[in-house]
Amino acid sequence: MATGKNIRTYFEGRWHEGDVPVMRAADHGAWLGTTVFDGARYVNGLAPDLAAHCARTNRSAEALMMTPSVSPEEMEAIVWDGLAQYPREAAVYVRPMYWGIEGGHLAVMPGDAPAGFCICLEEVPMAPDDATANLTTTRFRRPVLDDAVVNAKAGCLYPNNARMLAEARRKGYANALVADALGNVAEAATANVFMARDGEVFTPIPNGTFLAGITRARHIANLRADGVTVHEAVLTFDDFRTADEVFLTGNLMKVTPVSEFDGTRYQVGPMSRRVRDLYWDWAHSEP
Repeated sequence: MATGKNIRTYFEGRWHEGDVPVMRAADHGAWLGTTVFDGARYVNGLAPDLAAHCARTNRSAEALMMTPSVSPEEMEAIVWDGLAQYPREAAVYVRPMYWGIEGGHLAVMPGDAPAGFCICLEEVPMAPDDATANLTTTRFRRPVLDDAVVNAKAGCLYPNNARMLAEARRKGYANALVADALGNVAEAATANVFMARDGEVFTPIPNGTFLAGITRARHIANLRADGVTVHEAVLTFDDFRTADEVFLTGNLMKVTPVSEFDGTRYQVGPMSRRVRDLYWDWAHSEP
């Protein structure tokens, strides 16, 4: 089942209408999970940081020992060609993907041949500006590079995210604030996380247990350019309990204020609104 509607798929050198089958039963990605993807957004004619998302797609493939078959520049051009078929006001989720086709050593390593490639475009609406999320804790943690390919946006990482979300939902929450291997806060189950206190912004320092997102980096750059002090630091759950504001960031929805963390309630305050405004001001200023 697709996430969105009005789907277009780029596969084998051309665009197709609809949700096209792309993977075969014996492909390495189908039976051993060598799949990576990235996500960009097209909103009101803008595709912020599209080049960075395309470049990360190839880095993710290489982290899973796959050989990318499309350059980031070619990928970006293909995406824009596909987006030309959507109205300017459409909100589109842009998802380039690679998967292993041939098996390599002992069939477990992917082979050296170029990986399979497609791009899926789906209309997925942006959340309304007043949307919020509430968070709880989870017993599941982020892995480290010795355990999993945390340096890639890999499909095989997401069942762990799903376990976190399932636990949060059973407790009556929408998402979870997740610990790293040492018990410090890493991010949420589906997004990077920030907190504000006394006019300054804090976010967990990248430590190899979570993917420090492209949108996360953009928010940090925008805030610093606007004169806000941003700390990348080791943060505990108690740090978040004493915050003035907490908000999630990611490509799909950009900024989502947090209304509660396990009984601690937050204002939907000026910093999260400032982050959103700075982001779209930046996006409209890009050539």
